[in-house]
Amino acid sequence: MTKAKPIEASNFIEKFINEDIENGVYDVIHTRFPPEPNGFLHIGHVKAVMIDFGTAKKYQGMCNLRFDDTNPDAEDDEFVESIKNDIHWLGFDWQDRLYFCSDYFQQIYEIAVNMIKNGDAYVDHCSKEEIRENRGSFTKPGIDSPYRNRSVEENLMLFNKMKNGEFGEGQCVLRAKIDMQSPNLNMRDPVMYRISYTTHHRTGDKWCIYPMYDFSHPLGDAFEGVSHSLCSKEYEDHRPLYNWFVNHSGVEHKPRQIEFARINVTNALTSKRKIKQLTELGLVEDWTDPRLVTVSGLRRRGYTANALLNFVKAAGVAKADSVVDFSMLEYEIREDLKQKSPCVMAVLRPLKVTITNYPESVTEQLEGDNNPKNQELGKRQISFGKNIYIDRKDFTENPPKKYKRLAPGLEVRLKHAYFIKCNEVVKDPHTGEVIELLCTYDKQTKSGSGFKDRKPNGTIHWVHADSCQEIEVRIFNNLFKEGQENNSNLHEAINPESRIVLPNACIEKGYKDININDRYQFIRDGYYVIEKNDNNKIIFNKIVSLKSNWKKK
Repeated sequence: MTKAKPIEASNFIEKFINEDIENGVYDVIHTRFPPEPNGFLHIGHVKAVMIDFGTAKKYQGMCNLRFDDTNPDAEDDEFVESIKNDIHWLGFDWQDRLYFCSDYFQQIYEIAVNMIKNGDAYVDHCSKEEIRENRGSFTKPGIDSPYRNRSVEENLMLFNKMKNGEFGEGQCVLRAKIDMQSPNLNMRDPVMYRISYTTHHRTGDKWCIYPMYDFSHPLGDAFEGVSHSLCSKEYEDHRPLYNWFVNHSGVEHKPRQIEFARINVTNALTSKRKIKQLTELGLVEDWTDPRLVTVSGLRRRGYTANALLNFVKAAGVAKADSVVDFSMLEYEIREDLKQKSPCVMAVLRPLKVTITNYPESVTEQLEGDNNPKNQELGKRQISFGKNIYIDRKDFTENPPKKYKRLAPGLEVRLKHAYFIKCNEVVKDPHTGEVIELLCTYDKQTKSGSGFKDRKPNGTIHWVHADSCQEIEVRIFNNLFKEGQENNSNLHEAINPESRIVLPNACIEKGYKDININDRYQFIRDGYYVIEKNDNNKIIFNKIVSLKSNWKKK
């Protein structure tokens, strides 16, 4: 592995690492990404992934993927595979350095035994509530457990019984013996091991005691030779404990923990507990639901890895917490797609238009740019004929002042085609709903002809009724009603308009072969991704609208 050299630092983490290299503390920069396999990665994890893997890459170092699988009650192989897939999709790779904390259970257990022998740990029979109460507070010192001064021999015997399954869950724990008077609550004899009889996803029923994260995590870093343990700011107060466990473990290698601020995003649900509840209640499909900001959900909605990484880069690496507007993420996906995505015409809520003076049984081929901002994408042929569909939102019987779409007696331009004028409105005799418009077209106004004798009342999109493809469109809005994000009654909090399905939309056939995950710009509407082709009906998910209120500074 290449010996690390200082680089031009772009953030405070790199400044610290440069100092360590210059001072000869580490020869190789070695990081790790340590997710718990109890859910899918979300937008907040993207920052950690990018920092952990990206920092190692800058210094020509290594980054491990290590699953913190110390809580069998919540972990599953499904989550392991989803996390691996998401990291690869984001463009990062751990090569041959895939680890699990469970790989080290025996080593961690032996270290715990040695700590007992050294007088640094003891078995405590206090209940969880008693431990919490005796821990004290920021203004109140802790109280020693009545079991704190047990002999080494008794603690070894009791810990062995814990390992052998001779105690029930919650009956006792192993605690570090540090300082119950410490101003840092994390140093007040934290729990190192607890009992659980849940079958582990990898080790089965081999173990019934499991190390706590604060104990196992620094040891995993030390075992693997990690130089810099980069983690979120919530672990800043845990750093003295991280160092204490490493120093009392007997492991020679000493990693350095550096904390950075998490990325908080408006209108983004990142609580794994709440997402799990939503899935169990059937209020979302699963962890990949496009309304969620899990990486898998955003991918399914059509977001690109490039957009997510650019969003994190724009938010920056800082020590202070901040909240980033979700519209900034929407800006990044628009920027990523605007020159890549072919433009097509799609009508989401079709309204039939019959052009009464257009010849029967004639289909004309018109030409349109696939993307006006990227001429390299070429042009396409668009079918046009007597019968077309327009979107219902582009017609009204009673137009307000300055209305710029179609209405009785008004003339509009059909994108890439002709001017049409609405002469008659056909309604359902029973409901009164408008079901058809009878219009005429002006042959002289063909797009590209240079016709300038008069201006139309706006330009609208359309599709040829006889050749268009029927599609299903899914539109996603905020998952929760406004102000209901923290409502414990999730059924009540869910926005009924968070997922809108339009089963009878239509799209022109001016595009090439359709493939899953292809992205298109629907003219005048937004960007869409093809999710699946189900029984010859293509399903499009809306990624983002065309317009944005957020401006990049």
